[in-house]
Amino acid sequence: MYAAVRRYEGVTDPAEAARIVQEGFVPLMRQVPGFVAYYWIDAGDAVMVSTSVFQDEAGAEESISRAADFVRDNLASLLPNPPQVMAGKVVAGA
Repeated sequence: MYAAVRRYEGVTDPAEAARIVQEGFVPLMRQVPGFVAYYWIDAGDAVMVSTSVFQDEAGAEESISRAADFVRDNLASLLPNPPQVMAGKVVAGA
């Protein structure tokens, strides 16, 4: 399995961002081949973190591309700063 993690700082309205992600982005993630799980986390202090898990690297990379497009088109005012993006092979888990 592979995961992609995106950390967004300076989130202007966490509740509205969560609503838009749940209603618009989660359905997009479910369409990516190899989808396993997606989580949108409110870390507090205007920080939100997303974690996408896929069966293969291609799915994780596709999620990064789709996230960039979705944020640009739907969340730019709520997520004003570029995210820190990390991706890689899952090497331990439950």
